[in-house]
Amino acid sequence: MSNLATASGSMRPPFLILTPACLLLGIGNTLHAGHSLDLLITALVIIAGLSAHASVNLFNEYSDFKSGLDLKTVRTPFSGGSGTLPSNPTLTKTVLALAIVTLLITIVSGLYLSWLRGWELLAMGLTGVILILFYTKWVNRWAWLCLIAPGLAFGPIMVVGTELALSGQISITGMVTSLVPFFVVNNLLLLNQVPDVEADKSVGRNHFPIRFGFQKTVIMHQIFSSLTVITLVAAYVYNLIPVLSLIALLPVAINLRSISEENLKPRMAFNVMTAITAPALTAGAMLF
Repeated sequence: MSNLATASGSMRPPFLILTPACLLLGIGNTLHAGHSLDLLITALVIIAGLSAHASVNLFNEYSDFKSGLDLKTVRTPFSGGSGTLPSNPTLTKTVLALAIVTLLITIVSGLYLSWLRGWELLAMGLTGVILILFYTKWVNRWAWLCLIAPGLAFGPIMVVGTELALSGQISITGMVTSLVPFFVVNNLLLLNQVPDVEADKSVGRNHFPIRFGFQKTVIMHQIFSSLTVITLVAAYVYNLIPVLSLIALLPVAINLRSISEENLKPRMAFNVMTAITAPALTAGAMLF
């Protein structure tokens, strides 16, 4: 296997599926509002979204390896990094180069889309780039900001940004439904941080599980899950989404089950599934 192919493992490819699930919700909002799709712009939106997600993963893996964090964490299928650099330390510069290239792809695509649609999209894109560059070294040191940063990126920025890029407009439906990935993606990162608490603390991080402990982390997870249910029900009551979109309530409602230190790993697995399926099911109903 080539060095480039091996280094690309730091993109964490299995987790990149979260991006099309959220982009699909933006596309669904666009079509639901009666707009047609320009295939070139749609392709650029997908490229920008995937490259942004890959970039933040690559920068995170590079930073975690350089800080020594990767050598302290106990990896699970959902936390602790991909293990690419600890197993292949000579690829450190290659991973950094990939991070920069994917970020440049995101920036160039975003600048073109912003030129087409205006300053609002530029502001969203700039916020996204700031999160990519500063998430690992800075955002992780502020518990409340770290708590909402993932959902902000995959919810309002990605979902509303997609609708704006495709249609030139932002709808109430788009703003409300973007709260679905906002809540479930916040939950995704929230639980995934729990196994790494001691290792993260040793390198100066101060995310929510470190600052507030396991029990309050579980409570916050339940709050976000409950708010997702409320968002979907309210969106249907106010005729923003079709009744079929309420199928997304199923994984979210199941995710409300109790979490303990003993059942954390299986709950992390279902938490990942919920983060992907909730926006995808909401979008699917709007598309069909």
